[in-house]
Amino acid sequence: MSTAVDDDLWSAIGDPTRRRMIDLLLADGQGTATTLSAHLPVTRQAVTKHLAVLDRVGLVRSAPAGREKRYRVDEAQLARAVAQLNSVGEMWDARLRRVKSLAEAI
Repeated sequence: MSTAVDDDLWSAIGDPTRRRMIDLLLADGQGTATTLSAHLPVTRQAVTKHLAVLDRVGLVRSAPAGREKRYRVDEAQLARAVAQLNSVGEMWDARLRRVKSLAEAI
């Protein structure tokens, strides 16, 4: 069964800073732009913009925490992204097997 690929989701995940942010949120369970920026080579403002992208595609959810927002990874959406990656990997494996078969037949 093929899972449709969500280009916006993969565009968001394609950025190494956003992938690192997801890793940090998964490790800590939650975080704010301030706590995340302490572990990243970008400003707090840049972290806020990256979090907005992740929020837009549903990879993170936010809740007010005083003057900031506290972010958590949406595990269902992350699981959807993993399923898409597995689906794409299986599709490419099948294509490569066909190419190998054709090359061996020649």
